[in-house]
Amino acid sequence: MYRIKVGPGDLAASRFGIAPLFETVIAVGIVTERIPAGPVRPWLERVRPAFRTIADDPAVRALAFLMHERGYVADFFSPPPTRPNQTVAEQLAVTRATPLEQARAEIARTLETLPEPEPDVRDVLESPDMVRRFADCMERAWAVLIEPEWPVLRSILEQDILYRAGRLAAYGWAQALDGLSRKVRWRDGVIEADLRDDAVVELDGAGLMFVPTIFSEITVTLERNWPYTLMYPARGVAALWEGRGSQEGDALARLLGHTRADLLRALAEPATTTWLSARLRVSLGGVGDHLAVLRASGLVTRERSGRSVLYRRTAVGDVLVGAS
Repeated sequence: MYRIKVGPGDLAASRFGIAPLFETVIAVGIVTERIPAGPVRPWLERVRPAFRTIADDPAVRALAFLMHERGYVADFFSPPPTRPNQTVAEQLAVTRATPLEQARAEIARTLETLPEPEPDVRDVLESPDMVRRFADCMERAWAVLIEPEWPVLRSILEQDILYRAGRLAAYGWAQALDGLSRKVRWRDGVIEADLRDDAVVELDGAGLMFVPTIFSEITVTLERNWPYTLMYPARGVAALWEGRGSQEGDALARLLGHTRADLLRALAEPATTTWLSARLRVSLGGVGDHLAVLRASGLVTRERSGRSVLYRRTAVGDVLVGAS
């Protein structure tokens, strides 16, 4: 179990970020079946053909070999973000700047719980340009696996941050951690995470970086070389691929039309047009047009939150959905 001790100044110092390179690395583990797919299996089936174009790269094979659920994985593969909107190019620059000695030490620690690698994988791990080769292969994996759907995936992550950061600011640690994962809890000034390793860390005013993810479960980075980071499953990932659409005989759909009824139901919590487009598989323009009608009818309202515009149901919209 990890135990993260929180002090008086850590709430103000804590922040949220998005880690596109972490999503890429975990995605490689999933597509090579080193990590279970879980709720993202529909995504997995969609990207398999594209992944075959890079699957024979020895560096990709080495990266996949090092991905596993039950132990440490080298941190330089996916450095924690230092701000909310860090790009994959910025994260790759941090990876490429990793000293070879540090990278070798992290790889050696990762190999402690793994079998002997194949010769081509061993060649990558022992090469003097190992860091560059891994960074290059992760850049290719990003382009194949994540980048085509990144606007939609990023919208899910951003929506989660809006929700979770709001709870942290308004209610404190206990409410922010509530529902984060069954493996995480708040207990008397300590964040407990049920993971295989044991560690006790005191934040001592440094705060904690919260990073929602699409493809991973709970992951903690408590290494000296990196910011203290807690990565957790973003809310709404499973909903992205689950069945959609109004049911036959739906009274609300008969009143408003199927798409508007689906939109109104999807706004049980505030959402962006990008997320709604992904959730309902409707074009951004179509979502915007329908939201304009719902807004003019007094069923939804909108407000700006940072860079995002959030739509939410009004009290009238709540009554209409509840009645249906």
